[in-house]
Amino acid sequence: MYEAADLRKGLKIEVDGEPYIVTEFDFCKPGKGQALYRCKLKSMLSGGTMDRTFRSVDKIGKPDLEEKELLYSYDEGDFYVFQDPETNDEVRIDAKVIGDNKYFLDDNMECSILFYRERPIEITLPFFVEKKIADTEPGARGDTATNVTKPARIENGYEIQVPLFVNLGDTVRIDTRTGQYADRVSKA
Repeated sequence: MYEAADLRKGLKIEVDGEPYIVTEFDFCKPGKGQALYRCKLKSMLSGGTMDRTFRSVDKIGKPDLEEKELLYSYDEGDFYVFQDPETNDEVRIDAKVIGDNKYFLDDNMECSILFYRERPIEITLPFFVEKKIADTEPGARGDTATNVTKPARIENGYEIQVPLFVNLGDTVRIDTRTGQYADRVSKA
């Protein structure tokens, strides 16, 4: 159990049997009475948010969370299959949990999966992945007064904005947290 004094931004707590993450936190001590802890909470299951105020004497539950390092194996329609490298058990994760991270998955990529009561609720990929550009227009020479970008499509259909000097067949590094171009790794 947490106490109200333990609350801080990023803390994962359990409220009404559901895991939440504290996204905003404000401490308030009125002239008389108990200290108040105002929090904005985001549900880790549904993504919805709510405001909650805790008093200094309140007890807050710890969610039953477990994090495992799993290897991505393959996709199977609406499910993505991951393998535990220690036990070789397969774990099927719903496409809704994966979200746009599906564009950055590679075979045997090590991913961190967060489980709540044995149910996968969040996936964390390595911060950067390298992908090959499958389709883009050639850049116009001399159009470099500012940071000009153009659309490019990687092999699996995901579209990113890249600088003009990136061409078809180049390998680029993409930040998986934002889904944006980071830098060019190699030329075609």
